Amino acid sequence: MAYPREDIERIREKTDLAELAAEVTKVKKSGRSVMAVCPFHQEKTPSLSIDAARGLFHCFGCGKSGDIFGWVQETQNLDFRESVELLARRVGVTLTETPGEAKRRGRREELVRANQAAVDFYRERLKTAADAGSARSYLRSRGYGGDVVDRFDIGYSPEGWDELTRHLKSRGFEDRDLADAGLASRSSVGRMIDRFRGRIMFPIFDLRGDPVGFGARLLDGDGPKYLNTSETAIYHKSNLLYGLHWAKGEIVRSGQSVVVEGYTDVIALHLAGHPVAVATCGTALGEDHLDLLRRFSERVLLAFDADEAGAGAALRGFDMAIPGDLDLRVVILPEGRDPADLVGEGDEGLLIAAMEASQPLLQFGVDRELSKYDLNEAEARGRATRAAAAMVARYPDPLVQHEYAVLISRRTGIDLRLVEDAVNKASKERERGAEKPRPAKQRRLSGTEKAEQELLRLVMVNNSELRKLDFDESLFADELHRSAYSVIGPAIQALPVGEAPDLGKLIGAGDSPETQLLAELALLDRPESGSQEVINRLKLGAVTRRIDELQRELDNPASGEQDRSNAAKELLALQQQKQRLRSRE
Repeated sequence: MAYPREDIERIREKTDLAELAAEVTKVKKSGRSVMAVCPFHQEKTPSLSIDAARGLFHCFGCGKSGDIFGWVQETQNLDFRESVELLARRVGVTLTETPGEAKRRGRREELVRANQAAVDFYRERLKTAADAGSARSYLRSRGYGGDVVDRFDIGYSPEGWDELTRHLKSRGFEDRDLADAGLASRSSVGRMIDRFRGRIMFPIFDLRGDPVGFGARLLDGDGPKYLNTSETAIYHKSNLLYGLHWAKGEIVRSGQSVVVEGYTDVIALHLAGHPVAVATCGTALGEDHLDLLRRFSERVLLAFDADEAGAGAALRGFDMAIPGDLDLRVVILPEGRDPADLVGEGDEGLLIAAMEASQPLLQFGVDRELSKYDLNEAEARGRATRAAAAMVARYPDPLVQHEYAVLISRRTGIDLRLVEDAVNKASKERERGAEKPRPAKQRRLSGTEKAEQELLRLVMVNNSELRKLDFDESLFADELHRSAYSVIGPAIQALPVGEAPDLGKLIGAGDSPETQLLAELALLDRPESGSQEVINRLKLGAVTRRIDELQRELDNPASGEQDRSNAAKELLALQQQKQRLRSRE
């Protein structure tokens, strides 16, 4: 949805970009100029310039630039609409909405409001109710007083079947609200009952700071030790990290995040003065979690328990980390002790030392493989070498492979040439395996690729709003998408506006890559995006690509003076066009 330009401009006028930047990075004011340590790449000397009067930023180190909305999108992992809504709330601007958008937003806000009411109920129950005595005793045993309870909104869910349900309904919430928010469900006899009972409650917040769900620890009795909110319209565990909304600013400033196993581990690190810890919410660390973290820093420390399960959890992150894009490291904790134990027992110095001594995930994996074998035995040394070589082969950089081959050779006593042969053999086996079709795991699409496919969907249904807009095949950056448009576009243009095409006839049997793609897109069961929004997004992408080309031309010392002058003029015009396109989103 596109908000009115008047709303966008009011937000722009009321937002101080320098203040906004200071929330996530170090900002230094000198006279009229404002410089900041760039949060988009690693640096110590500030190279990011902020024009607070115009609400623009540019980094002379990495080239990243934009306005207040772009800043929020990049630093908080939001899309344009979400950045507008966040900044509107921040500066007190009421957004003008269509009835459909108001209904969508209203439903989300109602679910957030229900969760917030539950947070308040659980917290007060913990602090004042007689039946929460065991919960208070448990928390005191971990060193959590009332200040910690308030800081992290910890609560207690009573054991009664419907105490939260009755409380929320007395405040105007309906059964549907409680079910959709994941707070209650209908029993076999048709009665609404609480999802969480007799548990310590840890609210889970999204990046905006809105409560969207809970992690709940059982105190006594039967049932899983931890129970989380089920998937809802606002709670998606694969895209949530407990503590990230508290930690994101310090993660940007410190240049690293720490992933721990439990909610109490997160709290322990925050209380120890290192508020960079996060935890997954009832699920294993996944690719989406790492995508989220890499928005704030390139270094991620994994501080899992020092047992077989913790080691396995750490190593599962190896294939999800793109070498050179994410520095994934392992914190070796003392056997049988987690971060919460170390802080609670006054040994936080050991925890900090372990974090400072973290080792690359590949090194951890190689050491773990070698430790499984008795290196005093000849046959065991051979098996150990092959196992460790297979681990090294998963890393694509030949220089890194060589360094680890040297390490394996020294540890096993096997000649370096033989170790490198084992790595090469394992690499070839991986390549052969990669050539086999793996339909269960498709390549993840970029944002631009998704938008191009959405445009193809709009073309295929002969969208009437799309027919009013000006675009052609040059808008497609992906060659396959461009070819697919050349197959379907002219045929659709020949039809009257709004007339449904015979896709079966146009696409045919789907025996080419283009028609296979079109057939797949035609069968997607999801609402279509707004045509203007999609076109704007792709035009913005095309302009951004051209800006990058011109920037490379300007950086090329071989470019002539006239070429550089022309490139600079075009670059300025394109940057202005980019700002206009962003304001329309």
